[in-house]
Amino acid sequence: MSGKLINGKEIGDLIRQSIQHEVNDLQEHGITPGLAVILVGDNPASKTYVSNKQKSCEQMGIYSQLIELSADISEETLLSEIDKLNADSAIDGILVQLPLPKHIDEQNVIAAISPEKDVDGFHPESVGKMMLGQPTYLPCTPFGVMKLLEYANIDVAGKHAVIIGRSHIVGVPMGQLLLQKDATVTYCHSKTPNLAAMTTQADILVVATGRAKMIGAEHVKEGAVVIDVGINRDENNKLCGDVDFDSVIDKVSAITPVPKGVGPMTITMLLFNTLQSAKKKVSSRQMSSKQVK
Repeated sequence: MSGKLINGKEIGDLIRQSIQHEVNDLQEHGITPGLAVILVGDNPASKTYVSNKQKSCEQMGIYSQLIELSADISEETLLSEIDKLNADSAIDGILVQLPLPKHIDEQNVIAAISPEKDVDGFHPESVGKMMLGQPTYLPCTPFGVMKLLEYANIDVAGKHAVIIGRSHIVGVPMGQLLLQKDATVTYCHSKTPNLAAMTTQADILVVATGRAKMIGAEHVKEGAVVIDVGINRDENNKLCGDVDFDSVIDKVSAITPVPKGVGPMTITMLLFNTLQSAKKKVSSRQMSSKQVK
């Protein structure tokens, strides 16, 4: 029996409907949420991601501003652009598309973004609050995965979740969010010996390695839930994930496909975070108005 497909496109559309309603409500009060995206260089994949984000903003009625900078721009100039956006009241969220050219320190750039506008959830303050379980902007991909599990009615409490990958964008925060929902979490990575011995213990297996089809049936426990964060191209130039979908589909209880799995949720949660930032700004204005009176 084939596993259930967790369709990120359908779930993302449901969440976007809710976002759309709230954006419309704000616009009726003269407020339009705004997202600024900085793109450094001309990496084709980055250009595609940025284009998708802009299209999604347009569909939701969110103001989108794209700042394109040359690959040889200095770090100082980039930081100056971020400062301008931090001070721009029309902008509620700032996103710097990664990766950046090697001569630019990504951590310096991320730290320069105002925590109030850190809709990617990468600022050290956001990360610290996430680790403590305090309200903050959550990294969009792990946040999206948690929403997928929620909408698919998959309870993670008491389950053994194994994360393959330890990036600060996906792997590390993914484990933390699962831990906060009472899962028992194990991290695996490139130095983990006998990977299959670990992954076959997983009730929930999250794969974020960037290696096409590296996880097969031998890595997966019968009845497991598999979340495939990867997006790659196979030998036929066809989109695929980090999991060999065809080899595991009859073994798992549920799985995210590639495409239409995790990918759509990442942009959806970016829109969600941008909306939350705009709502906080409105709330702050209302508080200030009451104090003046």
